[in-house]
Amino acid sequence: MNTLIESPAETVVQLRPSAVSALAVNDPTAVAVSAADCELTFRELDLWSNRLARLLLARGAGPGVRIAVAVTPAVEATVTEWAIAKTGAVAVAAGTPTHGAAFGVTTKAQRGELADSLGWLLLDDRSTLVHYMTGSDAPITDAERGTVLKIA
Repeated sequence: MNTLIESPAETVVQLRPSAVSALAVNDPTAVAVSAADCELTFRELDLWSNRLARLLLARGAGPGVRIAVAVTPAVEATVTEWAIAKTGAVAVAAGTPTHGAAFGVTTKAQRGELADSLGWLLLDDRSTLVHYMTGSDAPITDAERGTVLKIA
């Protein structure tokens, strides 16, 4: 089931994780997420989230691992959610108790508001961006994940 969330600045389509790759194949040019300054097609969402998923896997993400998320821009938030889903990890809002979270994902603007008890991947940090932009956007494999991911 698709849920459309609208606000004056952005529109986000939220789908089951298994749907993104299928939509990227079936209608790759359809808009998956848009904001005032950016639109991302399903194909782009699939590719971008693959690159971020690899960064998350390198930090220890995987099936059952909890990852705190404090990302508000619509495009970045959607890519982050899909990347976490592709690793099999579980996203938890940074504003909720993050007990057991392995690490967190955020931006520089939000980092000052967050606990220092977690290591944070800063999406807009230069080092992160270099690794992200030079990483593979090929589909995430079970071998990379270390297990077969079963999505209901």
